[in-house]
Amino acid sequence: MDLDVFVTAHRAEWDRLEQLLGRGRSLTGAEADELVALYQRASTHLSLIQSSTPDPMLTGRLTQLVARARATVTGARRAGWRDAARFFTESFPAAVYRSRRWWIPTALLSTAVGVLLGWWIATHPEVQGAIAAPEDLKALTKPGGEYETYYSSHPAGSFAAQVWTNNAQAAAVCLVLGAFLGIPVLWILFVNMLNLGTGIGLMAAAGRLDVFLGLILPHGLLELTAVFVAAGTGLRLGWRVIDPGPRTRRAALAEQGRAALGMAIGLAVVLFVSGLIEGFVTPSALPTWARVTIGVAAEGLFLTYVYVLGGRAARAGEVGDVEAADQTATLPTAA
Repeated sequence: MDLDVFVTAHRAEWDRLEQLLGRGRSLTGAEADELVALYQRASTHLSLIQSSTPDPMLTGRLTQLVARARATVTGARRAGWRDAARFFTESFPAAVYRSRRWWIPTALLSTAVGVLLGWWIATHPEVQGAIAAPEDLKALTKPGGEYETYYSSHPAGSFAAQVWTNNAQAAAVCLVLGAFLGIPVLWILFVNMLNLGTGIGLMAAAGRLDVFLGLILPHGLLELTAVFVAAGTGLRLGWRVIDPGPRTRRAALAEQGRAALGMAIGLAVVLFVSGLIEGFVTPSALPTWARVTIGVAAEGLFLTYVYVLGGRAARAGEVGDVEAADQTATLPTAA
């Protein structure tokens, strides 16, 4: 295809389409029909140029022109309370529910690794010695030591905000880096379980495992569940790179990627609740049983939310993706 001849033949149509778009909504019926026809032709022109003689400047102009025309023809929709309600009652819980076959095994295997690491550290003094000097280990594990004072070392509000920020970033990294075949996600999981196993092992060796669990369980149940959900979703995204299923790899990754983005937003809210518990409940003067009960209740509410609302939405066909009207067309619409 001779690009110069093609541009000369159709430039007037593109200019006219741009002129109509500049008029906004003040179009007559005939002009609206003309805009639709020109939009369809421009979409076809863009497809032809991209497939035969891609020119960056021309492709950029037509892509922008087609996008503006599409928004005018289909109508731009503003997000509102309805979208937020749909997200938290359908999209997010359905996405978590549908990925349960990934995050539940991830949670079980990761917890087993953390416990095994804790047992190994607790039963091998030479490993404890490699972690820190005896006086440093004592400073960590003694009554009133660093493990206990960590949660009350800063004002509750700022501590909760810091914890929430760090955990939300970790969850987002798991979701984003999942596209790299899930390998970075496995490393993040291992580091988290190593930190948990170290705490279990050192406090168990000091005979104070009950104190450690009383500190970690109130917020840790919900916090680790959110991390496991993010990691499982990241691994699922990585698997889509290897096995996209019956769809094209691009389509499968696009759908899973949009769901993962929504998952990041939803998990940020979950981790915000966990951060509040860690900032205000964990270091509080409440008895251990009361603090642990709050943590178990928060975990139970989240799982109920996922399995009741998410299960219902998933069975109704919800996949956690954005609504069809908000999805980008995979191919231009031909006339």
